[in-house]
Amino acid sequence: MAHPTQLGFQDAASPVMEELLHFHDHALMIVFMISTLVLYIIVAMVTTKLTNKYILDSQEIEIIWTVLPALILILIALPSLRILYLMDEINDPHLTIKAIGHQWYWSYEYTDYEELGFDSYMVPTQDLASGQFRLLDTDHRMVVPIESPIRMLISAEDVLHSWAVPSLGVKMDAVPGRLNQAAFIASRPGVFYGQCSEICGANQSFMPIVVEAVPLEHFEKWSSLMLEDA
Repeated sequence: MAHPTQLGFQDAASPVMEELLHFHDHALMIVFMISTLVLYIIVAMVTTKLTNKYILDSQEIEIIWTVLPALILILIALPSLRILYLMDEINDPHLTIKAIGHQWYWSYEYTDYEELGFDSYMVPTQDLASGQFRLLDTDHRMVVPIESPIRMLISAEDVLHSWAVPSLGVKMDAVPGRLNQAAFIASRPGVFYGQCSEICGANQSFMPIVVEAVPLEHFEKWSSLMLEDA
């Protein structure tokens, strides 16, 4: 959950998000080193009146400033490609959930069950209970078991939407007539918040996403209750 004045990312709640945080720190350190080197060169050139003829015309230094950026790009590209493949990897999902975007709410269908599905609307400000978050809480949460591979099938009924939960490292466009696929594993119990991340109309900021990760036995009890109510 994000909080005021927060400068970094939200705490990771999935293995992929942990990898993304590590890659962010890795790339940021490279940027810091490049910025420090460039700043030092600028200050040195401005403050000194000395001239080195070997710097003005030297093949060796040209080779260095050609090869060094290439090596830096490789250091960034290799872990980036690794994470891209990890994000697309879906091996034997334990649960498949279909999320459909509407103007302006989400509906969820648990495709492994016959009649387990519901609509998820934002809780109006005047109806918020104590401890609930304005513009983020919903009347029905998407409940998933922890430490289980979850496959999301994401689509839309009317216009473009985007199903995004930062803590889980998931963001996928919901396109009418198209079924996009994403996957995640909730590594710990908790309630994780997201919002539609696509400009989809006047109430785009009023269609939040709430994912509740619970132990498997709690998920089985919840699904049984939902099926009984259906």
